[in-house]
Amino acid sequence: MSKDVRKGRLGQGGSSKRKRILTWIVVLAAGAGGSYAAYRYSAKETTVEVPVAKVRLGEFVISVKTRGEIKATRSEVLTAPQVPDPRITRLSESGRPVKKGDVVVEFDAAQQEQNLIERSTGLRTTDSQIVQTKASHRITDEMDQMNLMTADFNVKRAQLEASKAEIVSAIEGAKSRIDVGVTEGEHNQVKTTIKSHDVAQQADLDRLGEAREKVVRDVERAKGYLGKMVIKAPIDGIINVLPNFRTQGSWGQSPPPFKEGDRAWTGAAIAEIPDLNEMRIDLKLEEVDRGKLTIGHKVRIRVDAIPEKEFLADLDWISPIAQVTFRGMGMSEKTFPARATLKNLDGRLRPGMSASAEVLIETQPGAMLIPIRASFMHQGKPAVYVQRGQQFLIRPIEVGKRNETDMVVLKGLNQGEVVTLENPIEAAKRAKKL
Repeated sequence: MSKDVRKGRLGQGGSSKRKRILTWIVVLAAGAGGSYAAYRYSAKETTVEVPVAKVRLGEFVISVKTRGEIKATRSEVLTAPQVPDPRITRLSESGRPVKKGDVVVEFDAAQQEQNLIERSTGLRTTDSQIVQTKASHRITDEMDQMNLMTADFNVKRAQLEASKAEIVSAIEGAKSRIDVGVTEGEHNQVKTTIKSHDVAQQADLDRLGEAREKVVRDVERAKGYLGKMVIKAPIDGIINVLPNFRTQGSWGQSPPPFKEGDRAWTGAAIAEIPDLNEMRIDLKLEEVDRGKLTIGHKVRIRVDAIPEKEFLADLDWISPIAQVTFRGMGMSEKTFPARATLKNLDGRLRPGMSASAEVLIETQPGAMLIPIRASFMHQGKPAVYVQRGQQFLIRPIEVGKRNETDMVVLKGLNQGEVVTLENPIEAAKRAKKL
């Protein structure tokens, strides 16, 4: 017999005595699955490779994995002022750091300046009309006072003439008494005229006063509009220009951000300055995972732009209502929005960064772990093929919980032992057929 060909056994009992089996030549890679054990099979010396992995002690995790976006918990949103048809003439770039008081957005103020000039001119015109009206009223008042004084004089003269009735003829006495009545009537008429003038003058002043108040309000409004043409940063931070939802983006893409020259609308959110001292991640949970999670679960986060650092968070909100996103062509996606607040931060974190999140449902530190692929059913029970020298021996094991990739071994294996990720007997049969 060649020195490269030796008898060996597979499993418990091996194969038939009439079969000749080449010695398993095992090539072990250090460590994990993806390593291979090679052996020769039959006289043709066909090399068969079996993937292997080492039994390891580690943390067993049952989790839900998803994607999310980093957001600031709090942010100052800069909105377009309540002015007609505001047009952006200056806008800071996204990602630019600003200090409190720096100009972030500036709108076209030409129309508002023109409005202020017109309103101010109207106010001066109204003030001039009030001055002219008051002067006219003073002239009328003086004339009324002269008429009143004349009427008083006429009444007193008539009364004096009437007092001579005892010493003049009866006809002259009667005539004097008639003159007294006439002059008294004229006096009352002058008083009535003065009252009517007072009422008319007050009405004129009230009308002009109301007109002035309206013009003053227009001036103040124009000044207010003009003062809102410049928006300054209320806090220190980083500028994040927001999407212009009235601008059509490319097919299948989100709307582009605001830019200089765009026309906004009253209350439109132009930009925001996030508070980088508190950050969160917004998640979208699949419908099948929603029932597995509760508030308070720990979250491990890997930000795409900072791959070397792991961030920790607490799941603090899950929407009770599903959110439906329509993808077009009659297709839709149903997810549950969720949020987790980061417990550790990094100066490189920025809102809008994409990240991977792992929501931890259950963890078990120091567990004996093997890949799920390493477990096979033998006589109705879980078993593994363990390397022993140049052989793979089948061994029953007792298993615990499992996740998508690993399973916990409760009994039957020790740390560092090598197990196959494929049934070596089946691998040998396939090699023999080749």
